[in-house]
Amino acid sequence: MRRASIYVALVLLSAVSVVPFLWMLATSVKHGQDIYTKVPNLLPTDRRTGEWAATLENYDYVLGVGGLGTAFVNSVWVCLILVPAKLLVDALAAYAFARIPFPGRDKLFVVLLAGMMVPAITLLIPRLHVTQALGMFDSGWGLIVPNIASVLDIFLLRQFFLTIPAELEEAALIDGAGRMRVFWRIVLPLSKPVLAVVTITSFLFHWNDLVWPLVVLNDPELYTLPLALQQLVASPDGGRAYYIMAGATLAVIPVIAVLLVFQRRILQGIAFTGLKA
Repeated sequence: MRRASIYVALVLLSAVSVVPFLWMLATSVKHGQDIYTKVPNLLPTDRRTGEWAATLENYDYVLGVGGLGTAFVNSVWVCLILVPAKLLVDALAAYAFARIPFPGRDKLFVVLLAGMMVPAITLLIPRLHVTQALGMFDSGWGLIVPNIASVLDIFLLRQFFLTIPAELEEAALIDGAGRMRVFWRIVLPLSKPVLAVVTITSFLFHWNDLVWPLVVLNDPELYTLPLALQQLVASPDGGRAYYIMAGATLAVIPVIAVLLVFQRRILQGIAFTGLKA
């Protein structure tokens, strides 16, 4: 009886989470006159005849006139470059803090952790000045280089690296392997769960990031998907619900796909990360 009640509660909670996505998807394929009805209808049907009346014209509009097609491509290539580069930089830094003794290592790590307490919004102006000084303002590299490292990811990776038995590295070093070979051949293969978590969380953050592209970009041809979607909502025609839902569906489909494919890795990484201080 107790297990049955738990399953019922989980089904209800799942329904609460899934129904908004289904409503968004259904609205994105409805005609304008079929959205506003006295009785809410999840299915895309003609409100006068009750017949099936789905359409893809809303997607044609947001991909073409709305500019979401170009923005989608921009978001894809930014994430494809930024996420692997960020993972590499963070993993190298975390390995140094976890395994390589150097003067001031622990104090520097504390300083990095203290930087996490600074609200991200207060760093916008300094980051913008640095980006302009590097000649990356209003360019794709302006989205990538300033985000190439994350203190939180370094912390998560370091905590996981500390759980790897030091004897494995010591044996490899005695056999003549260098630090980089140990890093590539031993540490990284044993760290797949936490690497998956960092990769997925980084992808989700940068895929949905609106603030930094809004600050650093002026050229509409360089807009990422969240910024283009915000511009669509602000446009005279884009304020219509069916266009907004079509754009939102395009934005959320890759996120759902990544979560469905890597959900087991996420759970493994959360379970193993931070077991050792």
